[in-house]
Amino acid sequence: MPASLSIPKGYLLAGVHCRIKHDPQKPDLALIMSEGPATAAGVYTQNRICAAPVILDRARTPGDRMRAVVINSGNANACTGDRGMADARRMAELSAMVCQAEPVQVLVLSTGIIGEFLPMDRIEQGITAAAVKLGSSEACLRSAARGMLTTDRHEKLAGRRVAVGGKPVQITGLAKGAGMIGPNMATMLCVVLTDAALRPHTAQQLLRAAADETFNCISVEGHTSTNDSLLLLANGAAADRPPAGADLQAFSTALKEVCEELARAVAADGEGAQHLITIDVTGCRTRADAVAIARTVANSPLVKTAIAGGDPNWGRIVSAAGYAGVAFDPAGLSLKLNGTLLYEEGAPASFDAPAVSRSIRGERDTHVELLLREGAASARFWTCDLTAEYVRINAEYHT
Repeated sequence: MPASLSIPKGYLLAGVHCRIKHDPQKPDLALIMSEGPATAAGVYTQNRICAAPVILDRARTPGDRMRAVVINSGNANACTGDRGMADARRMAELSAMVCQAEPVQVLVLSTGIIGEFLPMDRIEQGITAAAVKLGSSEACLRSAARGMLTTDRHEKLAGRRVAVGGKPVQITGLAKGAGMIGPNMATMLCVVLTDAALRPHTAQQLLRAAADETFNCISVEGHTSTNDSLLLLANGAAADRPPAGADLQAFSTALKEVCEELARAVAADGEGAQHLITIDVTGCRTRADAVAIARTVANSPLVKTAIAGGDPNWGRIVSAAGYAGVAFDPAGLSLKLNGTLLYEEGAPASFDAPAVSRSIRGERDTHVELLLREGAASARFWTCDLTAEYVRINAEYHT
C-alpha cells in the first residue's frame, strides 16, 4: 500500500457482506473504530428531505468524544419515519457495544435505495462480523471502502502525509459516489481519518472550507441526495497538540487535497460516464458568480451529451453560461475547449473542429475554460458526460 494511503494511527477498519446486497462478493457494511476518543466534524446534504443517519450525525457533530463510524450500503434509510430514526440509533448502539463505547460516540452513514426499512437482523449480524475483522492492513482499508459502494465501479481512496510539530501525521479518506451527485453535498459519503489532534471548532471550519472547494464543486446530474455526508475524525494518536500557524495551514492544504482527489474520483466515476469534465471559470466579480456559471454548465444535459459525443458544440456551453443568473457582458466572454479557442469575446473563433473532436474522443479528461472580464474571481468545478449507459442504469435501478 502506498505510504500516502496508510491507515492513520489508532484506527481499525473492516468491511463485510451482511446480505443487504444480493451479490455475496460485494461488501455492504463497514465499521471504522478509533481506539481513543476522536474529534469529529461533519458536513451534510442541504436537501430538506434527509435520511435518518444525517439527522443523527448532525446532532453529534462537531464533538470531541467520537469512537466509531458504522456504514451500510444498499439501503439509504431515508424517508422511513420514526422507525428509520430508531434503526439508525440501533446501529449506533450495536456498534458501540462491539467497540466498547457509548452509543452517542458512534456516527452512522447509510446509502442506497430510498424508502425501504433496514433489515436490522442482518445489520446486527454484520456489525458483529465486522468487529471480528477490524484491522489496520491495506485489505481492511479496502474492504471498508468497498462496503460503502452502490453503483460505483471501484473504491475511492486518497491520502496525504504532513508534519505537525515536527511529527508526521496521516490524512486518509474513503468515499463513495457515482450518481445523485449535485451540490450542495451530494449521494456521496466520505469519511476522512487523521491521527492529528484538532479541536471541534477548528475541525468543523477546516472541513467546511475543504468541502466548499471540492465536494460542493462536483456534479453528475445535479440531483442533491437525501444522504450525502462528509465526516472528519481526528484522534491525536500521532501528534497530540493541535496544529497552529504554518502547521495548521499545511494540514488544511493537505486536507483539501485529499477531498479534491476524492471529489474528482466521484465525478469521474459518474454512472455510465466516459469523460471527466473540468470546468474553469475566470474573470468574475465574485467566486459565487464563478461557481454559479460553472455549476450551470456542468448540469446542462446538452453540454454533457455533446462531450459524450465528442462534439465541440460551443453554443451549448456559452448559452448555459448565459442562463446561470449571473450578470456579465456577453461581449467579454471567451471559451476554450481542451486548450483550443472556440469563442472569443462574444464571437465565433476559427478552429479545426475535427481536431477538437478527436481531442475529446481520445482522452478521458475534457477541459472547459470560460473566460470573462468582469473581475478577478474564479472557480473550478468537475462533472462528467451523460451517456446512454447512465439512462440504462437509472432506468433499471429500483428507488
